[in-house]
Amino acid sequence: MTIQLYNTKTRTKEPFTPIDPENVRMYVCGPTVYDRAHLGNARPVLVFDILYRLLRHEYGENAVTYVRNFTDVDDRINETAQKRKAAGATGTLEALIRERSDETIRWYHDDMDALGALRPTHEPRATAFIAQMIAMIEDLIDKGHAYAKDGHALFRVRSYTEYGKLSGRSVDDMIAGARVEVAPFKEDPMDFVLWKPSTDDLPGWDSPWGRGRPGWHIECSAMAHELLGESFDIHGGGIDLQFPHHENEIAQSKCAGHGFANVWLHNEMLQVEGKKMSKSLGNFFTVRDLLNQGVPGEVIRFVMLSTHYRKPMDWTEKKRDEAEATLRKWFAIAENAGILWNEGSLDPELMNALADDLNTPRAITACHRLANAGDPDELRRNMEILGFYQKGLPAWADTSATHFTQYEEKLNNLRNIAKQTKNYTAVDDMKAALIAAGVEVKMDKENVYLFIGRGFDPEKLKALQ
Repeated sequence: MTIQLYNTKTRTKEPFTPIDPENVRMYVCGPTVYDRAHLGNARPVLVFDILYRLLRHEYGENAVTYVRNFTDVDDRINETAQKRKAAGATGTLEALIRERSDETIRWYHDDMDALGALRPTHEPRATAFIAQMIAMIEDLIDKGHAYAKDGHALFRVRSYTEYGKLSGRSVDDMIAGARVEVAPFKEDPMDFVLWKPSTDDLPGWDSPWGRGRPGWHIECSAMAHELLGESFDIHGGGIDLQFPHHENEIAQSKCAGHGFANVWLHNEMLQVEGKKMSKSLGNFFTVRDLLNQGVPGEVIRFVMLSTHYRKPMDWTEKKRDEAEATLRKWFAIAENAGILWNEGSLDPELMNALADDLNTPRAITACHRLANAGDPDELRRNMEILGFYQKGLPAWADTSATHFTQYEEKLNNLRNIAKQTKNYTAVDDMKAALIAAGVEVKMDKENVYLFIGRGFDPEKLKALQ
């Protein structure tokens, strides 16, 4: 199977040829761990989770190294820690910062696990690689690509002649069309910070330029070099990182003498009901918000993968409902798979779709065909490669809990009593409890009918027995 990937660097879809087929290496920019991951943060996680699965399938599970970092040096993390200290929390500021980072990383893992994303091979924290960052900055200064001034270390953008190639911009156009920081310690407005000083109330590390902390861009270059080597196969992230973050990574890594990444992949952004997600529009929500509302992680995953990663993804309530209905159907079929369901081959149409620049919409179409054919073994096997069937049947889709006869009879008896007493309180209470368990309630003159609804929770249903 030939995997084709769209390389942002060349703006073409190319056959993927790893540097070493026995050691395929991928780096993806991870989150800044200052709060809960919002829905847009989940898109690159799921896009590169599919790529990780595909590479493991093609080259072997032990032949792929996937690195996704945590940025735990950030002013927003510092601010939270300072507020906690001011409120009376014990411990040093550094300890409180670590505590906040631990907390948000735990949240991130819980949320991404719920979406069925595999953990990367390595999840480095920036604070564990300060020495490597300092060494890289010193090397760039020695080579004339960076300079130190007033406690800062800065990269000379014009020293790298190919700056802007990834994003298709020239340095002069960037200056003319963008807001750039004009600071007295900069030789050129486009130069970016590699190291900056820290005041006494901020975390910092000793360096040749004084006590301070690293700039954002140097983190990924140093960690990628340390964990993947001077050259590696794939670098990925959201399109919002293409400039300036990825552009700056390339410049400093190349000037340090590294080959860096051969292939660059970028996923497009997320919208909600056709609009950019923002707090001002009231359509901003986190992954945890949806999970707490009873939206299954598999449903979030399905909606995300229903749009090709290089197109903007629009989250809508209609898509959510359709995804849940589809997955209920698939799980109802796949739960009847035999004990040898995982010994067959994967569907060629589905695998060709994934190999064609991660065409997940086409892969989902292939699963629809498999579901309609009614073969539980084949359907489950192919759901697995898409990340929909990893830990057994999810509780929300467990068809063994959908036999509602006893609840229908109980509600109907309550209704018959209420017709005589004219007191419908018990009927209304049971209906409310059923709806809270994600059960749809329909009634006609003679009978009560119950159906699985949005956010169905078998555990809540059991409380009505």
